[in-house]
Amino acid sequence: MKKLLLVTAISLVCFKTAAEMTFDTAAGQYKLYGDVEFDLDAASSSMPLDYSRRSEYDNDRWDAGGRILLGLDGRRELASGNFAGFRVQPLATMHDGMSLDDAVFYFGQKDGDKNTWSTSIGRFEAYDMFPLNQDTFIQYSGNTANDLYKDGFGYIYMMKEGRGRSNSGGNIMLNKTIDNLYFELNALLEDGVRLFGDESYHNQNLTRKKNTIYLRPVIAWHGSNFSTAVASENNIINNAYGHQDENGKFKDLSRRNGFGWTTTLRADNDITANINVAWMNAQDEKDFTAAANILWDKFEVGYIYAHNKIEKFYTATVNGDDFINSSGKYNINTIHASYRFDNILDMDNFNIYLGSYWSQIKRDSGDLYNGDDNSDNRYGVRVRFKYFF
Repeated sequence: MKKLLLVTAISLVCFKTAAEMTFDTAAGQYKLYGDVEFDLDAASSSMPLDYSRRSEYDNDRWDAGGRILLGLDGRRELASGNFAGFRVQPLATMHDGMSLDDAVFYFGQKDGDKNTWSTSIGRFEAYDMFPLNQDTFIQYSGNTANDLYKDGFGYIYMMKEGRGRSNSGGNIMLNKTIDNLYFELNALLEDGVRLFGDESYHNQNLTRKKNTIYLRPVIAWHGSNFSTAVASENNIINNAYGHQDENGKFKDLSRRNGFGWTTTLRADNDITANINVAWMNAQDEKDFTAAANILWDKFEVGYIYAHNKIEKFYTATVNGDDFINSSGKYNINTIHASYRFDNILDMDNFNIYLGSYWSQIKRDSGDLYNGDDNSDNRYGVRVRFKYFF
């Protein structure tokens, strides 16, 4: 242990003179690395669907943000193919102090250069079922993942609810590879109410009774230039969270069942294209998303279509200023693009990205009042500075 601490200390002292330092000990190989990611953003106001909450978000936004990540990986492999390791990635963020990206322990067995099977436990992300290539800046009309859903903004579902990196729970994942086939089962255990950023759903404050368990099986096929995958994610705990109705009876709002398909084509080393489809069947709501994007060398462009069908929007009183009172259908169209400038100042580990998006939400609701506009445009641009060490 003392030897390991000494080696780590020496590595930190020499950190400025080397990138991605590795060193060997009797307990395995360790790697020390990191990256800097800072952004300058400008975005339009983000108005919710219900007018009563609009004043909270009725401003254009300019922001400077980012973080510095330090990573330490450890791994030990035996001649038999058995292996075990860990990855920890603390973050120093501009706005929130200290945070955490990955913190995972894994073990398994490999045959040659491929894993036969492995198990991972901790905080991490499972298989990406909605890849966006070079997604530098996309804030959409709504949000898509754990801790980011905002009630009343429209929802772009992207098969991420059970993927991981939760701020209120952890993952357990099993995977196995057979030739070109890959099988994965991820279980996310968390406080399900934390999926919703303001802890409300369809204008109702949520009460948690139990933690949720998302099961997320994935089956994928990987070729040299082509891959495809299907998956689902389902909360298997009934009555995990909900609200009390007007009669004092608890109404379960935790039913969420998602399904997705993605495929990737690499025409050559410079062209990568993705097609993604996702569908969510939730309590009082159904969501469909389809997307396509292509990365050509340093330039990326993509399109995302999302459709929300909100079957019930809870209101205790009728307010003449509300956009919607109970139900509605909403279409969200988004175009996004980014460009990467490589080797800034002749440094192969320093890049700058320019990103932008334009998004429009259109409402089709019988609860709209006469004279209300049924569409809203949102847009933004970002400059990202990315430095690896």
